[in-house]
Amino acid sequence: MAEDITTPSPEIVLDLIESFRRSKTMFAAVSIGVFDAVSERAKTLAELAGELQCSQDGLERLLNACVCLNLLSVHDEQYANTPVAREYLTSSSPRRMTGYINYSNSVAWKLWGNLEDAVREGTHRWKQCYGWDGPLFSHFFKTDQDKREFLMGMNGFGVVASPQVVSAFDLSRFSTLVDLGGATGHLAIAACERYPTLRGILYDLPDVIGLAREIIGQSVVANRVQVVSGDFFTDDLPPGDLYVLGRIIHDWTVQKIDQLVAKIYASLPRGGGLLIAEKILLDDKSGPRWAVMQNLNMLTCTEGKERTLNEYETLLKRVGFGTVTGCRTAGSSDAILALKD
Repeated sequence: MAEDITTPSPEIVLDLIESFRRSKTMFAAVSIGVFDAVSERAKTLAELAGELQCSQDGLERLLNACVCLNLLSVHDEQYANTPVAREYLTSSSPRRMTGYINYSNSVAWKLWGNLEDAVREGTHRWKQCYGWDGPLFSHFFKTDQDKREFLMGMNGFGVVASPQVVSAFDLSRFSTLVDLGGATGHLAIAACERYPTLRGILYDLPDVIGLAREIIGQSVVANRVQVVSGDFFTDDLPPGDLYVLGRIIHDWTVQKIDQLVAKIYASLPRGGGLLIAEKILLDDKSGPRWAVMQNLNMLTCTEGKERTLNEYETLLKRVGFGTVTGCRTAGSSDAILALKD
């Protein structure tokens, strides 16, 4: 009997060949200003080509690609934002991700272009791409507006993920949450909104906390969230019984992580906790996809990496933490809670 050999479908390979084109379509549309241009009303191709100073032929192709990707809609030859584009891709939206998208387009895109060398050498690509000695985001922030937009892009991630993180465990036992490197304060806000008796402290670098004060001041829990400036590596930490590291640990070397986590442990009272918001790799590190892709992103862009729950448990217990529990969420960050027994 002849052997039955079934040829596998090339669908996965074809999708991956084309997938970077979809990302670049969105990046280019944000960079050119497409979504802002139709934020107030729908416009024709001719109007947009004149306003954005693009060729009609080239812009038509880009606009129709955005329609295909459900970022734009078109009716009576007029283009308009879809709800998702209006929420996340316009510079006037408080939930915008445009700053991070522009960073991905202008900075990370080039770093990923040297992924092969990052894999061979096991180090980030900042020196190779830009001549910089380290993954210092200050090089990217040429102006205060650059910094603001990047932080607002991260805020867009945070306002979606943070409510899931703070609800992953019952945090009602804690009285004071200190969000270390908390940027715009989205996690402290989410926690205080969920737990009425909780007080929050947003702790970040002096040149970041201005935007944090602005965003926290607009929240319904502004009277329960304090903003404090400092460097968590070098300065004393504000007192609290729950410290938070949201998308912080994956940036740094093991030596720096051990230093920071040990400092947090020493600052906590007995019964206090450390809440970590990161995406958790599966035990065999084959997924989930967001975590695996972010792990490669950390290789090209930082000194750090993503980890499994067992790796987090090892990291936390070696400085003294007792119980370590992980919880996966549907968002871009999972949650790990470590207790000082």
